[in-house]
Amino acid sequence: MDREFYQIVRRTIPLIPLRGLSVFPHMVIHFDVGREKSIKALENSMVNDSYIFLCTQKDAKTEDPTEEEFYHIGTVSKIKQMLKLPGGSIRVLVEGINRGKIVNIVKEDEYFEADIDEYVYDPDSIVVTKEIKAAMRLVISDFEDYLRLNNRMAADILLTVTDIEDPGRLADVISSYINFKPDEHQKILETLDFYERLELLHQMLSEEIELLKIEERINQRVKSQISKVQKEYYLKEQLRAIQRELGEDEGIDKEVEEYKEKIEEIDMPEEVKKKALKEVERLERMSDHSAEATVIRNYLDWLLDLPWSIETKDKVDIKRAREILNRDHYGLYDVKERILEFIAIRKLTNKIKGPILCLLGPPGVGKTSIAKSIAESLNRKFIRMSLGGVQDEAELRGHRRTYVGAMPGRVISLMRRAGTKNPVFLFDEIDKLSSSFRGDPASALLEILDPEQNSTFSDHYLDVPFDLSKVLFITTANSTSTIPAPLLDRMEVIRLSGYTEEEKVKIAENHLIPKQIKEHGLKEKNLIISENAVRKIINEYTRESGVRELERNIANICRKVAKNIVESKQTVVRINRDNVPKYLGKEKYLPDMAQGENQVGVATGLAWTSFGGETLSIEVNCMKGTGKLQLTGKLGEVMKESAMAGVSYIRANSDRLGVDSNFYKDMDLHIHVPEGAIPKDGPSAGITMATAVISALTNIPVNKDVSMTGEITLRGRILPVGGIKEKVLAANRIGIKKVLLPYENSRDLQDIPNKIRRKMEFVLVKDMDEVLEHALVKEEGSHEDN
Repeated sequence: MDREFYQIVRRTIPLIPLRGLSVFPHMVIHFDVGREKSIKALENSMVNDSYIFLCTQKDAKTEDPTEEEFYHIGTVSKIKQMLKLPGGSIRVLVEGINRGKIVNIVKEDEYFEADIDEYVYDPDSIVVTKEIKAAMRLVISDFEDYLRLNNRMAADILLTVTDIEDPGRLADVISSYINFKPDEHQKILETLDFYERLELLHQMLSEEIELLKIEERINQRVKSQISKVQKEYYLKEQLRAIQRELGEDEGIDKEVEEYKEKIEEIDMPEEVKKKALKEVERLERMSDHSAEATVIRNYLDWLLDLPWSIETKDKVDIKRAREILNRDHYGLYDVKERILEFIAIRKLTNKIKGPILCLLGPPGVGKTSIAKSIAESLNRKFIRMSLGGVQDEAELRGHRRTYVGAMPGRVISLMRRAGTKNPVFLFDEIDKLSSSFRGDPASALLEILDPEQNSTFSDHYLDVPFDLSKVLFITTANSTSTIPAPLLDRMEVIRLSGYTEEEKVKIAENHLIPKQIKEHGLKEKNLIISENAVRKIINEYTRESGVRELERNIANICRKVAKNIVESKQTVVRINRDNVPKYLGKEKYLPDMAQGENQVGVATGLAWTSFGGETLSIEVNCMKGTGKLQLTGKLGEVMKESAMAGVSYIRANSDRLGVDSNFYKDMDLHIHVPEGAIPKDGPSAGITMATAVISALTNIPVNKDVSMTGEITLRGRILPVGGIKEKVLAANRIGIKKVLLPYENSRDLQDIPNKIRRKMEFVLVKDMDEVLEHALVKEEGSHEDN
């Protein structure tokens, strides 16, 4: 039927947007009105001719909808009855008359009022074609099926529908009974052609009927399962009662026999076998349903699942091990050689007991992945336990079976998971252990990591010895300072220092970029990152000893490239030095973070932390006062004492240094180490603080391209310090040209890569005079106020 069949009547009447409700023509319905604008619209309608336009909101949660937030096709309705309810709301009874369409909103301040085109037609003038008649029959048949499947609706509703001869009204009445979604009701409202409306309703009813059939099937299946379970339970209870009356309980006997067979099959130590058989005998004497029987079953299952005699055969092949280490890691030559030596000794002696390796280094240098490579090169299973935050001994040793819910410790649990008695076992972050009132896990590790004791490791839950002597234990740590001395004594420390820029570039090109390209679903041809771009990311977006942050930045680029490829169908993206900020944003670090100019009272020191080398910019101000010395920047006791030793040296040598001999009476000194929230300690900043104080007192600036490290004595001697390689790498990262090192640290220079040694100047100093000669700027005209 064409839209031209309708006669369009223009009305200007109040409007109410309904929430989650659709009103059809010929439909009588009541609903509550509580919003102020809707109440005023009702009152205005009642004053005039009781006509009101009802449409549906697009989002029922919208409290105060605008013109765009409700549908513009709805129903012109007549108000039949109004009833005021407690609380100010109104219950209204309305009858839908005809469809209508909003032409223009004429009022929306107090309430909505709109010009409405009302679509009126004469039902008697409708020509019901064969197609329409067939569609009407189909819809009535669908509605009959729907009522049969839906128990919540009365079956006599069908009688009110079958007598309707008007096809449009038939579709509207049936739609009003079906609990469609508001947007589906709206589709029917907006369909003016009778045949199309019936066809749409048939499609929607068919979907609803299919859903109801699925619901019915699920419901029947659940009911049958419940009845089956109840029947089985009843029969089993009857069977148990009969067995108890006859004194027969075959269930536990069969289980006991199975346990005994398994114990005989497994090659376990004699002591463990006796313990297991004793527990089986206890189980045999117990009731099948007692709580203690469940505890014994769990215990026996643990004993039978452990690898008492299963082990993998080692493949001790130096060439293969070297290939695996080189494949997975770039650089780390000393570390690889030490690991290959370790493997070679195992081949020559076939010795079971060996040293416990501790891989020590800053985060992100590959400690955990090296342990995995060792396992692969030896053809052993790899298991890992993180010790970070572990403060309960029971985490390692388990709980005794007297406790409810007791379980073995993580060591035994992981050995069961490994399925062999000779895996590579990694204790990760061993320096992060802590102790509490629950016990000291570090003490429990003493037995686990001692080759003389771990052959008879006893878990509290198992209460029988388990042989850990064939396990290759490896630990990792960022620092040895928090590892207890007895535990450290059992380990051979292999130090992994931070990577140089060249090593990071190679790692990125050979490992990180291919890995991230694969993980993000890209192909190598999709993303090309130039070497200069990698260097820019290393120098201007990361400050780290390892490569974790570098990998995160590469992953960030890969995500953005993947999005570009999907959105714009671009097949190749080239990343160069110039377009890196487009993908990673502004540079986080300047390529040269050293001091911009020579300054008085500011010197650059070098420090070592568990995260690698760091630079410290130490500042000193001197002011008129009474000789007070103030130290700030969250400094530790050793660092404070080092500063005091430096000041004492300056007082003793004030004439020779050109410092006013009464400065300790007339001047206050304030030594500050920036980044005050970070704790700092150690003696290695001694010469840096002394140099900054001398600079402030003599008003001679410190060379911005010089950094230094070393402990100072009261006589001005420079003592050696540790972490030289990491400190030099940190100085190189920020663009320092000259580094002053203690003379006795000359042996550490060979650890520094050749490329960095050629780029930087190293000065080995024995006393403060040599330090000041290189650190202070004495050229004429260079004296500047701080």
